[in-house]
Amino acid sequence: MNDSIKELTDEIVAFRDARDWKKFHNSKDMAISISLEAAELLEVFQWSGEDVEADTDKKVSKIKEELADVLIYSLLMGHDLGFDISEIVKQKIDTNNRKYPVDKAYGKSDKYTAYLSSGKGKV
Repeated sequence: MNDSIKELTDEIVAFRDARDWKKFHNSKDMAISISLEAAELLEVFQWSGEDVEADTDKKVSKIKEELADVLIYSLLMGHDLGFDISEIVKQKIDTNNRKYPVDKAYGKSDKYTAYLSSGKGKV
């Protein structure tokens, strides 16, 4: 695991464990918490109109707070499941590189199935 990610995770785990909250952190509830915090992040952008970037400056502190919550719960869940966060992210990047080859996906937002010869299937 990347040293900075490990140090950050260790700090989050220490905070949680000092409060005896691990007993509340089963995988199901952690996944729910990640989803709820992601919804709170999304709520910051609700009704923001088409020019989201211009509206973002007024909401930066709330965006940071909600994004941090998503990351904290994600790091805790990964820790509790014994995952090496750096490794699983690298594996996902490798998968995405296969799914979205630069020569086919550059500048496009199509789902990866659009880049397969039949348009269907897995990479």
